[in-house]
Amino acid sequence: MKSIEKFLQRAMNAVIVTSLALMVGMVFCNVVLRFAFNSGFTLTEELSRLMFLWLIFVGSVVAMKEGSHLGVDSLVAKLPRAGKVFCVLAGNVLMLWVCWLFFVGSWRQTVVGLGTDMPASGISMAYHYATGLVMSVGVAVCVLVNTWRVLTGRARDEELVQVRDSEDAERERSPVDDAAPPVAENHR
Repeated sequence: MKSIEKFLQRAMNAVIVTSLALMVGMVFCNVVLRFAFNSGFTLTEELSRLMFLWLIFVGSVVAMKEGSHLGVDSLVAKLPRAGKVFCVLAGNVLMLWVCWLFFVGSWRQTVVGLGTDMPASGISMAYHYATGLVMSVGVAVCVLVNTWRVLTGRARDEELVQVRDSEDAERERSPVDDAAPPVAENHR
């Protein structure tokens, strides 16, 4: 199971990096062509928009997995464990409902998009709307895994507060040596 999770994480990161690199390259070339040669490629506008959609929607799945989405934890952090568990489960039910709504809407748009092509590239609009399908399924899986951890009692108290500061996330990625002596600060 861990190998599948690692593979999916690497695949999502590859999609994000590839989308960003292609998008930056296409937009840069188009800007240079427009300003230097008074021309450009219309295809790059559609493709960069498609890459941006995939970047954002796959990135939202990665952010959900890492707990990096915005949130307010001032009330939840002060509750006892039972209150935190209730808030997490209630929030997860709401997120699953939103994922379902997003999936249904994206599915309908994807089906409609099968018969429509983008004007410059000829790529089916279904690829445009399929980003919502990928995001809603990915986020729903993350929420279900989190819900399972909470229901089975595997979630620690700090995991029940689902909002983390960016400094906390950085500390988890690169742990600092606790044995190192503190650095003295200069106060003037």
